[in-house]
Amino acid sequence: MRRTWNLVLPLAISVACVSLCYTFLQIRTERRNLRNELTRRSAIVAENIAESIESSRDKVTSKNLSHLLYRYVPRESLSGIAVYDPSGAVRAITPGLPVRFDQPPPETLRAMKLVAPASDFVAVEDSTLTSIRFPSSRGRTSRCRCGYFRRQLHSGPRDADSARVLFHCPGSDHLHHRPRLHSCALEFHLSACQHAHWLRTLRSGVPDSSRVLPKDEMFEQIHTEARHLAQDLNFARAAAQEEAQLRESQSSLWTPDRLRVSLQSKLQDNSLFVVSNREPYMHVFNERDHSIQMLIPASGVVTALEPVLDACHGTWIANGSGNADREVVDSNDHLQVPPARPTYTLRRVWLTPEEDRGYYEGFSNEGLWPLCHIAHTRPIFRPEDWSEYQRINQRFADAVLQEMRDVASPVVLAQDYHFALLPRMVKEARPDARVAIFWHIPWPNPEVFGICPWQSELLDGLLGADLIGFHIRTHCSNFLATVDRALEALTDWDRFEIYRQGRVARVRPIPSALRLL
Repeated sequence: MRRTWNLVLPLAISVACVSLCYTFLQIRTERRNLRNELTRRSAIVAENIAESIESSRDKVTSKNLSHLLYRYVPRESLSGIAVYDPSGAVRAITPGLPVRFDQPPPETLRAMKLVAPASDFVAVEDSTLTSIRFPSSRGRTSRCRCGYFRRQLHSGPRDADSARVLFHCPGSDHLHHRPRLHSCALEFHLSACQHAHWLRTLRSGVPDSSRVLPKDEMFEQIHTEARHLAQDLNFARAAAQEEAQLRESQSSLWTPDRLRVSLQSKLQDNSLFVVSNREPYMHVFNERDHSIQMLIPASGVVTALEPVLDACHGTWIANGSGNADREVVDSNDHLQVPPARPTYTLRRVWLTPEEDRGYYEGFSNEGLWPLCHIAHTRPIFRPEDWSEYQRINQRFADAVLQEMRDVASPVVLAQDYHFALLPRMVKEARPDARVAIFWHIPWPNPEVFGICPWQSELLDGLLGADLIGFHIRTHCSNFLATVDRALEALTDWDRFEIYRQGRVARVRPIPSALRLL
């Protein structure tokens, strides 16, 4: 045993010494390389800022100078820029800088006297910063300090005589004083082992609550894809189990797979286009950091229709109501959704606040909604709201026609009382299209609906559809009675069909209407 120790101990000490020497040399080399890179990047950024100020020096004011400096802050990931004159008074300063930079630091005053380029590292507020000094095109100097990983500006003066830009990196002290290069390989190995164990547990299907997906910035993209993979795998297992149970009990309940197969057999190669005022996904700005967040509106229409669009890979045309909706669409106002696993296209139509008030809040919600519900509130019908309703229906119809421009025999499904005129508009432009509309609110008796000054136009627009769906048969009967009284049409009460202008419109209660799509 002693002989073993006599052999192992010197060997261990030698390996440790070699490792320490190698680590020391590697850290010194990395530090030198990082210093050179910091100096090079800082000089480029500071020189660009100085040249921009120099080029506009003769015509710049304090306000224009602040605007000029502020443009560099987001572009170079800075916290701010400050400019001082030779006497030390501040000429311009961007928001976000500490109060201490209302006066130039001592290094700035010393830098004004230098004309030769120079660089060094200076400690400012317990931080090690890179300092760059170089002469401008008129013999003036610019001084710049820059961190390596993330440039955050602490101060930066530049006036008629000199400019000084400071960039601070909070990680620079950690880089210089607490290196962790020797542990990178070990951390990478441990994180990879944790990922492998998590995937092995997921593949086996055995629940293991003690094992969660490890968090690591280096594996952030892998984390995202792994979570999506786990979600899809869990959905597939749940669907397979549900299908087996239904097959065992000989039940006829719908599952996502059954819906997909049924739609594919009925639609075949025809594309489905859904039109609704409510969009399935909304994007808004976060009030705290102005980042973009995605919201799923609380709507029964979204819950009912998204599985259909997901199954047939269709297109959803909707009103873009989020204040950040324009930021995430492409040049054709398209967005692939759902974000985690895109299966269908969302086309957004843009409305102004005035148009939304007239078409949606006015005619739809203050007129048709209380009228059809026979509410105690008297329905309000304004001519200007009716004009907006017609214009917006035409705009959505144009969007639908544009989307199905190169599609043969498309299927269009319009949603609710917001688009009573759309079926006729689409059918006249595309007679080969199969158009359906579902009226989500009740349909009153003919006497009540006759209060609407434009009932003939609304009925004519609805009869442009091949299929008109209501919740119950009573609403279907009320609709047929309204058409029979207001328009010249042949009504078949046995088949619940309306013949008018050489076309037939079928009126059905749900769920039987879905079987005719």
